[in-house]
Amino acid sequence: MKNLPLLDIAIIVLYLIAMVGVGIYFSRKNESSEQYTKASGKIPGWAIGLSIYATFLSSNTFLGVPGKAFGGNWNAFVFSISMPFAAWVAAKYFVPFYRSTGEVSAYTNLEKRFGPWARTYAVVCFLLTQITRMGSVFFGISLTLQALTGFSMETIMLVTGICIVIYTVLGGIEAVIWTEVVQAVLKTAGALLILYLIVSKMPGGVSKIIAIGQESDKFSLGSFALDFTTSTFWVVLLYGFFINLNNFGMDQNYVQRYHASSSAKEASKSIWLCVWMFVPVSLVFFVIGSCLFAYYQTTPSLIEPIKLQAAAEHLGATASQIDIANYAKTLQPSDYGDKVMPNFMVNMIPTGLLGLIVSAILSAAMSTISSGMNASATVFSEDIYKRYSKKKISDKQNMRLLYIGTVLFGLGGMACGIAMIGVKSILDIWWQLSGIFAGGMLGLFLLGIISKKSGNTEAMAATIIGIMVILWLSLSSLIPDRYDFLRSPLHANMVIVVGTLSIYLTGATIAKFRSVKA
Repeated sequence: MKNLPLLDIAIIVLYLIAMVGVGIYFSRKNESSEQYTKASGKIPGWAIGLSIYATFLSSNTFLGVPGKAFGGNWNAFVFSISMPFAAWVAAKYFVPFYRSTGEVSAYTNLEKRFGPWARTYAVVCFLLTQITRMGSVFFGISLTLQALTGFSMETIMLVTGICIVIYTVLGGIEAVIWTEVVQAVLKTAGALLILYLIVSKMPGGVSKIIAIGQESDKFSLGSFALDFTTSTFWVVLLYGFFINLNNFGMDQNYVQRYHASSSAKEASKSIWLCVWMFVPVSLVFFVIGSCLFAYYQTTPSLIEPIKLQAAAEHLGATASQIDIANYAKTLQPSDYGDKVMPNFMVNMIPTGLLGLIVSAILSAAMSTISSGMNASATVFSEDIYKRYSKKKISDKQNMRLLYIGTVLFGLGGMACGIAMIGVKSILDIWWQLSGIFAGGMLGLFLLGIISKKSGNTEAMAATIIGIMVILWLSLSSLIPDRYDFLRSPLHANMVIVVGTLSIYLTGATIAKFRSVKA
């Protein structure tokens, strides 16, 4: 490892060994599939809350948020502001609903409500979302460790992925939750430590950071105009509300934890604990991005290697040094924002502390990926294999199925992460893809919960129309210039908003007309 001192390597290796050790410890408790997927409903609410918080606070937050603030402003923080509104709906309606059904899968009810196709559609949307989420997180962690070690991003994904697969396969949901409790503390401490180190190294201190930030409009939450074609305050607020409603209400990662808690009250408490921790800590990451912008403004020579790295990745291995240098001159802060914090860590953080911070970033990635693997394996077992292949299987066979599913989805996440190498912004690509996959799923779920008169026919018609709307919104950029009047004028983050409303309102309207006609 060409950049990382031996002490830091030792700290990181010890952390990885400890996480694998947790999986081995909890593997002794996994005597049934119910223990593996629900932890027999014995996890306290505060641990569930820290676990959910850790899943939200992924390496996308650790790297993508500072990169976003570095290249732009605090517009994306509006996503965090929307969380309490979605949490209130989830705690009041979704948690009691799931606890009353007793079903470990979030999608079983859709089949009871509309038929097998609805369950299958939601499952496909969920699995695509999970693979994309894991891929973006794998990409984020490899971006950091590549800057520190010089190893290829593919190698880093493979090594970290193997460690995550081992403790997730062995320990099940209980190992996932308790490792995330530790990871929640570690990553929060890491964020505060990074902020302190940047401020301590900044010439002029806090006052200089504020002055540069105000001059460059770094603290803006975005325009408050009612404009849905750009990333205004309202666009991000709507996106955040709908995606968080999907997370708390339809995402197997979270629904599975509601069953792992000891009661519905404890499950609701866990949601609020997550929110009250995530909102201020996410703000810390925006502050870190603004501080990094101010720091590199005062030391412009340090930004040149970052721009050259970004240019080289964009142009590919065949580009000449002259082409790379010329292209680097054209780059804006938003084009290389994700690479700034890894660069700062390599050059400015002292030995020992660097190992702790890398471990914190690793924990941010591992918590999200491990929960995604476990949830995806559970959905694969309950909603695909048992539904379409073999309904009655022994508990031993079910455990084997869960092990295999965990490994396969872990490999799928790695492959997706490798495919993302070279993207400009981790946060942007994740927001866009999650909005596409989650929109239809949430709309169908809300139709089933709210519109009591909607049946299979209404739901199927609404879903078909919703998919067409989502495809149009998502693929508008591919429409030739001569037909540009057919392109969607809306911002990409509006996909989940419009897609969800299209399905729900279409289904509810058809049901209303049919009931009047009858």
